[in-house]
Amino acid sequence: MAEEKKPEDSVAKLGELIKDIKIAMLTTAEADGSLRSRPMGVQQTKFDGDLWFFTGKSSGKVTEIQHNQHVNVSFAEPSDNRFVSVSGRAELIDDRSKAKELWNPFIKAWFPKGLDDPDLMLLKIKVETAEYWDAPSSTMVNLAGFAKAILTGKRPEVGENEKLNL
Repeated sequence: MAEEKKPEDSVAKLGELIKDIKIAMLTTAEADGSLRSRPMGVQQTKFDGDLWFFTGKSSGKVTEIQHNQHVNVSFAEPSDNRFVSVSGRAELIDDRSKAKELWNPFIKAWFPKGLDDPDLMLLKIKVETAEYWDAPSSTMVNLAGFAKAILTGKRPEVGENEKLNL
């Protein structure tokens, strides 16, 4: 029987997997239950179990989160064959000191008035579970594995896949 990971081990593993990925896809549920995804800039802080994003108070995602806090955030780094899907609960935060802590010059493109922009707020995702796929980076390794699978009829070794509970 596999040993169950401690939450702090899962947080560390997830932090390593997503640390260099700058854009993620945030999925929320609309009022009719349909899902909506959009790209979001990930705030580059040490991962402690929470993800942070800047958002506009007037955006559709804010209304969607007010009705249903369950969200998914997907990360992809295709050049490394690294993919992560995170589920958690979203919280809308209006905290100028936290916004100042997370601020970087690129955010000004979306909030031209900077930290004084009245539409600016933070979106905090408390991660509950995550699943990742971390495959060997070499295309030749992947091609050889798939060719072997075709010839032998056995599933290829495609790297590491695990579900994490935080």
